[in-house]
Amino acid sequence: MKKIAVVVAAFAAVLALTSCNKKVEAGEFTVEKGKLKVGMEIGYPPMEYYDADGKTPIGFDIELGKAVAAKLGLEVEFIDTAWDGIFAGLETNKYDCVMSAATITPERLESMEFSKPYVGNGQAIVVRADRDFRPTTPSELEGKTVAYQAETTSDIFMQKQVQAGLKFTPAEFDKVINAYDELKLGRCDAVVSDALVYANYANDPSFISTWVGSADEYFGVAIRKGNTALLEKVNTAIDEMLADGSMTEIYLKIFGADMSDTIK
Repeated sequence: MKKIAVVVAAFAAVLALTSCNKKVEAGEFTVEKGKLKVGMEIGYPPMEYYDADGKTPIGFDIELGKAVAAKLGLEVEFIDTAWDGIFAGLETNKYDCVMSAATITPERLESMEFSKPYVGNGQAIVVRADRDFRPTTPSELEGKTVAYQAETTSDIFMQKQVQAGLKFTPAEFDKVINAYDELKLGRCDAVVSDALVYANYANDPSFISTWVGSADEYFGVAIRKGNTALLEKVNTAIDEMLADGSMTEIYLKIFGADMSDTIK
């Protein structure tokens, strides 16, 4: 019995070594052979949203998804998904990864893999440009109506302000676009959103940002737990893009500035 056990153990070791050295083919690390399926909530400008035709997805994560898929030699498919179910869709193989301004957090790392960060982000306070209200700190939102997207880092940020003693009237929305619409219509005093989201509205004369926090969160590509083959390939693609300047090109195209310093 001992001899058999030794033989079996030796065979298992050889098999494991062979598996480690085996080249991973497309289809082994993706749901569908030859394709990278990307889950995202397409309604979060400038990260991902629809062009004027209402059909064509554009934005930073769209550009990133196309570039990563190209480096992996795969066709890319973007799957529009409601944010509140986006990670459940990842777990049930509806797509291979999530590229949707997903913040890397310790809690999420317990149930999924995350690539290295591809951009850093902080929170911003945005108000109407035609009003005198100009808060320069979150504490000045006291007694105001503040709009933001629910179940996002902006929501978490505002919860922390409440814990610190801030009292305000929350106006929560499923999409950040609706929060900005609320501000434009004058039905709230301020919007709290990702600073990167405000970049999409910076040229709109209706809005002005009066406070931007330092980068305290980082966006990464979420990948199903245990899919280390895809994780390694995505990390390699991000490294190559940062090294060859193609990531900077996307930063400049979408944000108008090189954001590589936010992840250093």
